[in-house]
Amino acid sequence: MVFSRQILKPSSKDEGVYKALSEIFGEEDVSKSELDRISYSRDSWSKTSLWLRDGEIRYPPDYIVWAKDVQQISRLLRFAQEKKIPVIPYGGGSGVCGGTLPIKGGIILDLKKMDKILSLDDKSLTVTAEVGIIGERLERELNRKGYTLGHHPQSIYCSTLGGWLAARSAGQLSTKYGKIEDMVLSMQVVLPDGDILETKTTPKSATGPDFTQTFVGSEGTLGVITKATLRVSPYPELRAFSGFMFGELALGLETIRKILRRGVRPASVRLYDPLDTFVFKLTGEKKESKGRRILKMAKDKVEDLIFLKPQMVNKLASLVKGRCLLIFMFEGDREIIETEKRVSDNICRVEGGEDLGEKMGIRWWETRFDVAYNLSKVFKSGAFADTIEVAGTWDKLFNLYEEVKSAVSPYAFIMAHFSHAYKEGCSVYFSFLSRGKDKEESEELFSKIWELALSACAKAGGTISHHHG
Repeated sequence: MVFSRQILKPSSKDEGVYKALSEIFGEEDVSKSELDRISYSRDSWSKTSLWLRDGEIRYPPDYIVWAKDVQQISRLLRFAQEKKIPVIPYGGGSGVCGGTLPIKGGIILDLKKMDKILSLDDKSLTVTAEVGIIGERLERELNRKGYTLGHHPQSIYCSTLGGWLAARSAGQLSTKYGKIEDMVLSMQVVLPDGDILETKTTPKSATGPDFTQTFVGSEGTLGVITKATLRVSPYPELRAFSGFMFGELALGLETIRKILRRGVRPASVRLYDPLDTFVFKLTGEKKESKGRRILKMAKDKVEDLIFLKPQMVNKLASLVKGRCLLIFMFEGDREIIETEKRVSDNICRVEGGEDLGEKMGIRWWETRFDVAYNLSKVFKSGAFADTIEVAGTWDKLFNLYEEVKSAVSPYAFIMAHFSHAYKEGCSVYFSFLSRGKDKEESEELFSKIWELALSACAKAGGTISHHHG
């Protein structure tokens, strides 16, 4: 990655804007420095990694401000509306869809200084917190007091409560606890004209449209969420794991459906397709197994095939008779969990699953937050990788998986797992890897793969995003 000496043009806004922002936030919480503008010109979208690799800064903001309270945000939005300056709320920058890119410049509103836990109600089982709090800290503080939010996205160490709400986030335990929209009871929002709206905390209500849910998933387009009240649960007494191997993917899916139909509520369910099962098992080997040695020896040739002829590699992978790994995690009251696990395990055995015990589930649990925050080796090598998460009802799910995989496989190496399972259906999480001949072709290919995948998903009757936004 190489930058020229003059990376960015000076901010396009007049000096009066900087003065006004300094009056609202104080000079220490306003920046127009080149370093800050570069830092806030991207999120975790893979396409921005392509740009970063090539030293390209496409969408720098003009200013960055760090808010400390709701009144500052109210004054900012009034000022910005008057001057017609875009304002982009920003949490941890962990979004993977480019949602925080300042495509027309403007002001990045960083909310991470608003990070207080305001109250914890032991009787009503609720917590109220400001939206800039990092997810891991919120969960850790709740755990310390005997509670859990039950919301564990893989980005928990670098994402904020506000980002979760703005993008309709899902945690890894959504089968038991639901997505973030199932947890939030009320919120405070600053509207575009600077007015402050607070919705009421009630268990349920029938007084017209639910304004709390209107702002959940709005991704900063309708206002700036500043605090929220959410449901919490007692910290689990017991956590238990199960693992089974199935000969066919469709059989694994049908097993999950039957378990949920019985009313059993695992905290997490994960079913890997044959290729993802192979990768999961291989990456977990601590010793230098024969499989690992062969993979290392063939690494260069395999990479060339993946990039030059992904369709051939996908076809070869499909011809290899591979089994599918299904893992469960249960947590909660000991008596309930022991019963649910027993019922679930029995259904798996009746459906032909090979019992692997708890080992695979424990390994997933211990590595579930493993994320590389630097530019990955894939991007440094000239290639690109990304994930596409979609969802469908049980009657459409397997066909959805087949259609998306078929659409993408001529252009990228692709595998998938199923998670976030409900009585009605499940999410499919695809991972793909590809490379163009040069920078321009890589970017075109990246966009083409996404377009093909989402079109195939929509045609198969699914939703094109389950939780990334």
